[in-house]
Amino acid sequence: MFVKGAPRDFKIFVLYYLFSLEFIGYNQYHMWMFRTGIGFDSHRLCQGRRLIIGGVEISHEKGLMGHSDADVLCHAICDALLGAVADGDIGTHFPDTDPQWKGADSMLLLVAVVKRLHDKGWRVSNVDATIVAEQPKMAPYIPSMRTKLAKTLQVDLSAISIKAKTNEGMGFEGRGEGISTMAVVLVENRK
Repeated sequence: MFVKGAPRDFKIFVLYYLFSLEFIGYNQYHMWMFRTGIGFDSHRLCQGRRLIIGGVEISHEKGLMGHSDADVLCHAICDALLGAVADGDIGTHFPDTDPQWKGADSMLLLVAVVKRLHDKGWRVSNVDATIVAEQPKMAPYIPSMRTKLAKTLQVDLSAISIKAKTNEGMGFEGRGEGISTMAVVLVENRK
């Protein structure tokens, strides 16, 4: 439907329309792009290793077996971030066949992944993760994990959500054989 009016009115409408698009993140000069990524990691529990999750050492008689420090939370977040920007996975960039990653601090791997994203114009918007473990209880450690991850990912603390669940005695987590983590991330790029 067209309303008869002066050509000047059409220009006003177009400017209003373009302003509206800019307000929601698009104009002729750049477009905000958002992408999501999903990550998953799991490791066996074993004697003689420290238990580190989300960069926090957790008091427990067993630790997670792995080539690096086996931090399942950091690994799941790395995979989610890399997946969001279609840049492979943690094994592509930090293979367990490479001796330089033996015993590596997974927070440093996360720093390297964030740098890769920043170099491509992406930044982390938020993270939502769930740790699945029968023991130990994660609740006392979650505030420290959130703080460390917010600093590493260069986001506000409110952008980091970490939850912990048991598996009600089912599966390898429920039998106390290992711990797994799932992570979902949102990243944004202003092009």
